[in-house]
Amino acid sequence: MTAANQTGTPTATEANFDGLVGMTHNYAGLAAGNMASQNNAGRISNPKAAALQGIAKMEAVAALGVTQCFLPPQERPAIWILRQHGFTGDDANVLADAHANKPHLLAQCCSSSFMWSANAVTVAPAQDARDQRTHLVVANLKSMPHRAIEPPCTHTILSAVFADRERFVVHQALPSSAQMGDEGAANHTRFFDATNSQQPATHFFVFGIDTANPHRQPKIHPARQTLQASQSVANLLQLDLAQCVFAQQHPDAIDQGVFHNDVVAVGNASTLLYHQDAWLDHDRVMDALAERVGNSFCPLAVSRDELTIAEAVSTYLFNSQLVTTTDGTMTLVCPSEVEHHARARAVAQRIQQDRRNSISRVVYLDVRESMRNGGGPACLRLRVPLAPHSDSAPATKTLQGIHPGCIFNSQRAAQLRAWVETWYPDQLTPEDLADPMLLKRNRDALDALTKQLGLPAIYPFQG
Repeated sequence: MTAANQTGTPTATEANFDGLVGMTHNYAGLAAGNMASQNNAGRISNPKAAALQGIAKMEAVAALGVTQCFLPPQERPAIWILRQHGFTGDDANVLADAHANKPHLLAQCCSSSFMWSANAVTVAPAQDARDQRTHLVVANLKSMPHRAIEPPCTHTILSAVFADRERFVVHQALPSSAQMGDEGAANHTRFFDATNSQQPATHFFVFGIDTANPHRQPKIHPARQTLQASQSVANLLQLDLAQCVFAQQHPDAIDQGVFHNDVVAVGNASTLLYHQDAWLDHDRVMDALAERVGNSFCPLAVSRDELTIAEAVSTYLFNSQLVTTTDGTMTLVCPSEVEHHARARAVAQRIQQDRRNSISRVVYLDVRESMRNGGGPACLRLRVPLAPHSDSAPATKTLQGIHPGCIFNSQRAAQLRAWVETWYPDQLTPEDLADPMLLKRNRDALDALTKQLGLPAIYPFQG
């Protein structure tokens, strides 16, 4: 949808790109510092239910008037990674040997973590970039081996979805060095002042560690995003650094399971909902945001007395989607875990009832399969602000640069639901990951999906 600010100038069209859950969605407990991932390790997963929950979420968000799109799954198991580790023979032998000798590596190669598209890339719309094109920087995800597999295929998929080179630039991931840990849009928020069309947008980058000055860092869990990576991403996005604010996560919050900023903060337009203990140097951060965003900046703080960091992590209140709906107000799309937690629900209701902000509605959705692996509604979607091609062009013109097969609507929802029902298993155990028929079935399903969507060959097995 395209919102209009109070001067009548169209703001960016925001499309929400959800990642489709993969057929090998499973609970292997691979993500250090992600409490849900670790606590549910070894449980039996339900890939079909997970994928259907994701489709239902897209339907619910689209019904709010938000432009909804999606990204196809990646191929798993990542058999090529197993071969790089020395496993040989046909695919069945590779899978069997890996299961017998390196089951943790096999689990990494079967992860469906790409479904959390908030980590896939960081985006800046054309109106913010020097060359007036929308820029997307693929995240390297170097901190977690199971996620570091993703960037090459992510780049291929994004290059197919955003194929119009006059409007889009898809950048490769940053080099995977110790100084360049990048976790994508989960640590980035774009703000703009809806009351002042002349005020440039503000880009808020949150990092876990400054590798040049690492004296403040967590003691238990890794700090995944580096300041140096955030600065490099900002440069690749062709942003004016004067309009960027860089803030460090609080190390104590990371040690309690805040592995990304979107576990303790969510922003939309000029509204920021955040936890009191989200960042170091809180006052400086808020002053910098207020100065750059402008008069309409609306910070909504949640104190530790209202909700502890541990409760924020277990409920994912801040990993909700905050979206602008067709009437110009905002809706907070929460996981059902918030509804079922008295203190988190009370915070959501308090925010909804406070008429000093634009959040007029709270919606609760069931994404339990994703939540058990550590990803809520906001993890499953990538926000892509897309400025109209010209001031006089209708907002829908922007979507012409996006592959039409990946634009979500009721017909596409029915097609995706039928595709999932046809191919996806009801349950997966750790032993199932070594079944060569799972690999074959996954490839057949992805081949059918790309043909259905009209996408080019985007998977290794397609040549």
